[in-house]
Amino acid sequence: MLGERNHLWDIRSLLRRDVLRIGGAGFLGLTIPKFLSASNQGADEAAWPVRAKSVIFLFQFGGPSHVDLFDMKPDAPDGIRSQFSPIGTSVPGLSICEHLPKTAKVMDRVALVRSVHHTMKNHNSASYHALTGVTPPLDDQRLRKLPDLYPAYGSVVDNVAPAHSGMPTFVSYPYVIGDGSETPGQDSSFLGKGFDPLLITQDPNEPHFQLPELSIPANLSHDRLTDRRRMQQLINRQSRLLESSAEAQGLDETYEKVLSMLTAPKVREAFDLSQEPDQVRESYGRTTYGQGCLLARRLVEAGVKFVNVYFSKGIGGQSTTIGGWDTHGFNNTRMYKILPEFHLPITDQTLPTLLLDLESRGLLDETLVVWMGEFGRSPKINGAVSRDHWPSCNTVLLAGGGIRGGSIYGASDKHGAYPERDPTTFGDIAATMYALMGIDPETQIYDRLNRPLPIANGRPIRPIIGQG
Repeated sequence: MLGERNHLWDIRSLLRRDVLRIGGAGFLGLTIPKFLSASNQGADEAAWPVRAKSVIFLFQFGGPSHVDLFDMKPDAPDGIRSQFSPIGTSVPGLSICEHLPKTAKVMDRVALVRSVHHTMKNHNSASYHALTGVTPPLDDQRLRKLPDLYPAYGSVVDNVAPAHSGMPTFVSYPYVIGDGSETPGQDSSFLGKGFDPLLITQDPNEPHFQLPELSIPANLSHDRLTDRRRMQQLINRQSRLLESSAEAQGLDETYEKVLSMLTAPKVREAFDLSQEPDQVRESYGRTTYGQGCLLARRLVEAGVKFVNVYFSKGIGGQSTTIGGWDTHGFNNTRMYKILPEFHLPITDQTLPTLLLDLESRGLLDETLVVWMGEFGRSPKINGAVSRDHWPSCNTVLLAGGGIRGGSIYGASDKHGAYPERDPTTFGDIAATMYALMGIDPETQIYDRLNRPLPIANGRPIRPIIGQG
């Protein structure tokens, strides 16, 4: 057991260091105000009934190939047709990749949107678009975080409809993604630090994964924490911190919530994967991503409203054991080698397991699961027997949370190159997510100049939303 002297939650160290941050890792990258300060704003939820209490957003950084996975074109000519074969699914007439046999069995719970399109050809700009639903100001791989760019979906939810469960509204892990520079759209941006996610950069697949920052020494009581807080208040007054720091305004209420969280078993237990039976952990797969999906189930079960789970930290690489979906070069036939060895086995284990686990616990109807990357892949196979970036057409998967399972919206042309019917944008995906959460997509947020901006630049995709 850690003692008071060296524990991350030692309040004396907190006061000496910086009363705005907790722990050597800054509360896992999270300052106190940006974690617990809640907005008094509220969306007009009357227009949209709450179907999804939570969202699990599974982001496939690097860009999965839609024409090799969920929108295959087996009748296309050589050089366009996938080297993978299609197989039937639980939805009559629907086929997907042969390397996703378990996923094929749960497609009756999934809606496919096959006509998502945009114009961003670079990973950072396309990913920002996917993570916010808003078109970036330019298509440039050097696009970086700027205070005028839009916030992440979870930050918007935290701003307009925060959780009241004693849990954080928005949790993100296990990476901060980027291609050269950090990809924008992962945090609160102009909404202010109070709406950043609880960021976890530890590996949930590690044997002793836990959040020590959310544990307190056994011999440190709530009364003693409260006493130390009173000392902190005195020091703050003496140092005139509250008068000199705009970010520190409202710290009194924030610290009360911190202390309450420290003594709340619900918070600590939600992150404790050791409570899961070995059989359940194995079913998700002993990978960082697999255990991250299991953790997502635990978090929404405990009351977290929005969870970002990133498949990878980077876009890709030469390895067959790590990396994202950017598989269009480097080695001859690399794409058709690495996908069935790494990406597809992990996907086929985690996605159906997550959906079935949520369903068995009665959580699928109230949990929206979104599986998507930043763009698709070119219909034409290149000289390296791979596919290049292709924002002109892509497929997004949605399940649970009010989604009409087994439905297909939109269609691509005969080669999977462009939308042929019902073109869809990331803004429409965003509006659909918000609407399913009971948040009016026309709700406005305010930028640094106090200008009103819509939370979604699109419309909900009503045909994939179930009745009732």
